[in-house]
Amino acid sequence: MNLTVKNHSIPLSDGNQIPLLGLGTYGDPRTTPKGTARECVKLAIDVGYRHFDGALVYFNEHEVGQAIREKIADGTVRREDIFYCGKLWNTFHPPQLVRPALERTLKNLKLDYVDLYIVELPMAFKPGKEFYPIDKNGQYIYHPTDLCATWEALEACKDAGLVKSLGVSNFNRRQLELLLTKPGLKHKPVSNQVECHPYFTQPKLLEFCRQHDIVVVGYCPLGSSRDSSWVNLKSPPLLEDELLVNIGKKYNKSTAQVALRFNVQRGVVVIPKSFNPERIKHNFQVVFTFTFDDIIYVFSYIHTDVISINKLCFLADI
Repeated sequence: MNLTVKNHSIPLSDGNQIPLLGLGTYGDPRTTPKGTARECVKLAIDVGYRHFDGALVYFNEHEVGQAIREKIADGTVRREDIFYCGKLWNTFHPPQLVRPALERTLKNLKLDYVDLYIVELPMAFKPGKEFYPIDKNGQYIYHPTDLCATWEALEACKDAGLVKSLGVSNFNRRQLELLLTKPGLKHKPVSNQVECHPYFTQPKLLEFCRQHDIVVVGYCPLGSSRDSSWVNLKSPPLLEDELLVNIGKKYNKSTAQVALRFNVQRGVVVIPKSFNPERIKHNFQVVFTFTFDDIIYVFSYIHTDVISINKLCFLADI
């Protein structure tokens, strides 16, 4: 795959294109200083990023939009050079709430359209002012959802020109099939954003998506948070994994670059989140500076379990 700083996009099934490397823009609003997202997105555009992943529930879309508009105004990019992905949050699944949610994102961004709009989760919360509705026992208040009805409302948004492409996030095969086989389907999902990295390679889902021309977008491409309730803490943190460290030494690259290139080379879009200027620059170098053709097969052995480092290092001839 020949990738360059100016050409690192792959086609979507609706005729549009998505850059293989994007910048995740989530930052905890309680701890992230105001203006951080704006400055980092501006820097990222100067570095060469053209894909930005955001969401209404990140509470910083106004900063991301401001950064994009400023870089358009100074002539660095045109609007058509930028790929922005927004997300439909759980409290907006009822069909009558879908377009208002998208319009809220567009108002925050001060843009006329988003390039990709995705259903963030295949479950719904109780609609209302609270994004995270909780009952008296501290439990989330869920709401019945008809994914097909929600999708039809999204299709209407695409027909109205508010969004170029439609996708989903965190959908499994059954949920994807529900949409793909929906009677009267007008616009199929072009992407599925899921957790994907060398510890969680998603081979079955990736193959199913490929069969249906659905691009997989991998979030947490540098590894999950170390939450003991759902991560095997017997495995080392991804960026400290012996195999990745050794591969990085062999190619004079960081473990982060190895992990990102692993997905990029499989055609998986990656959206590493960082508000660190040096890491933003460092991560972007993965797109066009090296290829792992001779060892990419090794990663087929990596799963969510504790991996056999010795076996893998032997296969990689490291």
